[in-house]
Amino acid sequence: MKVVVFSGTVYGAAEDVARHAVARLEAAGHQCVYFRRTALAPLLDAQPDALLGITSTTGLGELPDDLIPLYSELRASLPAALRGLPGAVIGLGDTSYDDSFCGGGELLRELFEELGVEQVQPMLRLDACETVTPETDAEPWVDAFAEQLKARA
Repeated sequence: MKVVVFSGTVYGAAEDVARHAVARLEAAGHQCVYFRRTALAPLLDAQPDALLGITSTTGLGELPDDLIPLYSELRASLPAALRGLPGAVIGLGDTSYDDSFCGGGELLRELFEELGVEQVQPMLRLDACETVTPETDAEPWVDAFAEQLKARA
């Protein structure tokens, strides 16, 4: 299955998680296309069979600046090509910001709902207060996501 993975990051942690997720998904037999910064056209041109969005949270629960252009384009156009695809979201945050913990991931999860992306497992919430290695903490979740995709292939 071809999985398009995209990320939004401020300091690089979400990008590290995304690159590690790509490696695990490929090891599980999936083909991956990874976008750190992209627009809608390249994402659609990749012809995904599944989506994985990974984002950190900034400000008061917002998306990082590098993800806002894609998010805005997706929200404005709601492309039919993504409707019904399996997908999932990984959100990074910090529980010391109670009201906005993983707010960026929550925005992405809600967008997936609007797009009609079938979220095959609950959003993974990675807490900076609990981990210094979010990429390895995400491994069991990513492996389960890979299995969910295999079951749908």
